[in-house]
Amino acid sequence: MSSALTDLFPHPIVQAPMAGGVSVPRLAAAVSDAGGLGFLAAGYKTADGMYQEIKQLRGLTGRPFGVNLFMPQPEYADPAAVDVYSHQLAGEAAWYETELGDPESGRDDGYDAKLAVLLDNPVPVVSFHFGVPGGEVLEALRRAGTFTLVTATTPDEALAVQRAGADAVIAQGVEAGGHQGTHRDIPETDGAGLGLLSLVGQIRETVGIPVVAAGGLMRGSQIAAVLAAGASAAQLGTAFLATSESGAADLHKQALTNPLFVRTELTRAFSGRPARGLVNRFLREHGPYAPAAYPEVHHLTSPLRKAAAKAGDPQGMALWAGQGHRMARPLPAGQLVEVLAAELADATTALSGFRNAGGDPR
Repeated sequence: MSSALTDLFPHPIVQAPMAGGVSVPRLAAAVSDAGGLGFLAAGYKTADGMYQEIKQLRGLTGRPFGVNLFMPQPEYADPAAVDVYSHQLAGEAAWYETELGDPESGRDDGYDAKLAVLLDNPVPVVSFHFGVPGGEVLEALRRAGTFTLVTATTPDEALAVQRAGADAVIAQGVEAGGHQGTHRDIPETDGAGLGLLSLVGQIRETVGIPVVAAGGLMRGSQIAAVLAAGASAAQLGTAFLATSESGAADLHKQALTNPLFVRTELTRAFSGRPARGLVNRFLREHGPYAPAAYPEVHHLTSPLRKAAAKAGDPQGMALWAGQGHRMARPLPAGQLVEVLAAELADATTALSGFRNAGGDPR
């Protein structure tokens, strides 16, 4: 396994890039300074907005960090289905005293402009979500000195990542909070994703590039498990969402351990693409009827989500969270990295002691 990625940071701990204002520069800086790999999320930002955050982050830390990009989405949404959904949401707009967003607000997320910035001003690591960039893009980033990762949710997707020339693959299990990084959005496969340990094992037997494991990880012992399964590092999102440096709304942070929100589900209600969040009123009422239409539904519901947050109503917010959300710890991000690293060391020592005593870890 290549050490080019893990040589960038002492601890095999990656802070997941969480779009929507969660993965802010102060969070990424705190994680990187503590020996993990901090990440900025460029999704839903302009190219200039991304550039300004990179500048800010560089002013906060001299350690390596990453930037995540969303791949442009093909035009396959049914306009009629989006229109029907907008009518269904009319009552929400009236309740929150706001207008629905324009579903045709753009679908490429400024991808080309962001790439241009990252090639002109290279960063240590760039990752991609919702598909695989062209080989020429990955090669250009490599020539610029950037390490590249691409999310995969199946062994076949991981193979496509390797063939395109990425340096490593992020194996995202179905437990993960937020959007599933499937390369193609196929409604018939909703909820059929692989669990993380099974996915890591299958991907390790499919590709020869390093694997970063992501999905529901909240403790150092779990990081030890995915490393034992063949991953080179672990990516954690929900665990860092609860930290003091996270840009998540306080309502979102509190909901992670609020007994009112007992479980998560994959839903299309807020964005039109499968994403795991805490089950609230909006998800229950609209999830069964939301069309496969990303980013149209994302644009449509954006004002509703903002109005719900402003009103202090978590029942109308997209409360993205992984399956391990109730294990969230509201620590400073740097301290969380240190705690995770200590838990990982303890778990590794325990496993080593078991082996030395003649135990069979199988």
